[in-house]
Amino acid sequence: MADDRIGVLLVNLGTPDSPSTGDVRRYLRQFLSDPRVIDIPALPRWLLVNLVIAPFRPRTSAAAYRKIWSAEGSPLLVYGRALCDAVAAALGGDHVLELGMRYGNPSIPDALARLVQADVDRIVALPLFPQWADSSTGSAVACLEEAADALPQAPPLETLPCFFDDPGFVESWVQVARPALAEAKPDYVLFSYHGLPERQVKAADPTGSHCLANATCCDAPPPEVLRRCYRAQCLATTRAVANGLGLAPGTFSDAFQSRLGRTPWIQPFTDLILPELAKQGVKRLAVICPSFVADCLETLEEIGIRGHEQWASVGGEALVLVPSLNTHPRWVETVTAMIRAAA
Repeated sequence: MADDRIGVLLVNLGTPDSPSTGDVRRYLRQFLSDPRVIDIPALPRWLLVNLVIAPFRPRTSAAAYRKIWSAEGSPLLVYGRALCDAVAAALGGDHVLELGMRYGNPSIPDALARLVQADVDRIVALPLFPQWADSSTGSAVACLEEAADALPQAPPLETLPCFFDDPGFVESWVQVARPALAEAKPDYVLFSYHGLPERQVKAADPTGSHCLANATCCDAPPPEVLRRCYRAQCLATTRAVANGLGLAPGTFSDAFQSRLGRTPWIQPFTDLILPELAKQGVKRLAVICPSFVADCLETLEEIGIRGHEQWASVGGEALVLVPSLNTHPRWVETVTAMIRAAA
């Protein structure tokens, strides 16, 4: 209804409360204990998280977080709050904005409770994951529904779909990347996405036979497959952004970063592609990370610091990380339009 007071919940993955080892350990325990993230039986998952990962990984992860932590806090949280403020200003006073994180703070249940306390008539939730995966979008949606069910006074909740090919999302990346590429003058552009275990991609395939069946399965998947295939959606994003930037064939490609463990993950891997590109004669490399709408550990530290160091070690001259969408005006406009279309 036109006179409704609309609650808007922007949802992202999450961040530890601080870059201390203790806070990072608590965050990783919550994150990795999610059965949609590590999709193995409960007992092996508990043993893996609590006896293998939690005793050792938090120290390394905390050191990585400290490299990107600002005086305002975690970049993901800082940009998330800034996006909330910008979208709230664009939508006007009949909308109430909150930010909720799937893991850590501010949590999804707490954010929903604040919207209920604000006496909104409806709630529109936007998971800020462009490409669908059960370990990100699926987990966030499940948490939203569970938290809403636990609030007896909760108004109707609508969750918006993924937006990997949304024209506004694509144009936002084009507008962010174009000046960065003009300044960097790269020989090559690498689109680097968060990785995913192969078994999770196959599990989402409604046909049971299409995904990862061959090297070209993601080029033109049937609609029912594209709807839930993370890898195909990533490649579709690349094609759309590359087309908007006017990148010539052979001057760009895709890769996947941030893999964990020894099970097979979708390929090619970003850290293995870098030396291959150097061997091919690429000197100036630009990296775009379109599975992240805000700069975070995976962009700023994994690519911007470690990726830069690796590129130099294999003979590359320059690696430029294209900033994420963050609070770019075109992205604020796009999020605002998504909310208005739902309202």
